Amino acid sequence: MTTWVTETEPRLLPDEVDGRVLFARATARLRAQQEGRAPEAPASGLGEVVAVPPVRAARDRGALRSRRPFLRFEPDGVVWPDGSRSAVDAVIWCTGFRPALDHLAPLGVLDAAGRVAVREGRAVGEPRLWLLGYGDWTGLASATLAGITRTAREVAKDIARSLGEDPRDGP
Repeated sequence: MTTWVTETEPRLLPDEVDGRVLFARATARLRAQQEGRAPEAPASGLGEVVAVPPVRAARDRGALRSRRPFLRFEPDGVVWPDGSRSAVDAVIWCTGFRPALDHLAPLGVLDAAGRVAVREGRAVGEPRLWLLGYGDWTGLASATLAGITRTAREVAKDIARSLGEDPRDGP
């Protein structure tokens, strides 16, 4: 089972909004700035999810339910704010563009510089925690959509291996 953990409830953009629409919006904003005009307020924000076909499929089968972040790791899982517990084999913490990590402080994985020490995407201090999307320190160009693909595939294979599974058996 997969649990989607998000700071706030995610909002899916309408199905017709795709990468072309977002690129057009970004281009219009850049053009306005270059022309000295105030850019129009974006119709969407970083907290919204583009409903690309795999996202729509997950939504349609009811797999996109999210929970707010858990409080801590325990030997066999995590503890949620309401005190309930869930067994977990692996946690993949993903973000991009800006390395805001304060929300991970309760997990005890931040170093003195406020970062998570990782080795090949895996947290050194918590072997069930994997990080993606925090820039070059979690994978070459992993804060970009182009760079994250390669890193995510490798991390998925590493997680499968760590769980004693054959990574060739996955999607």
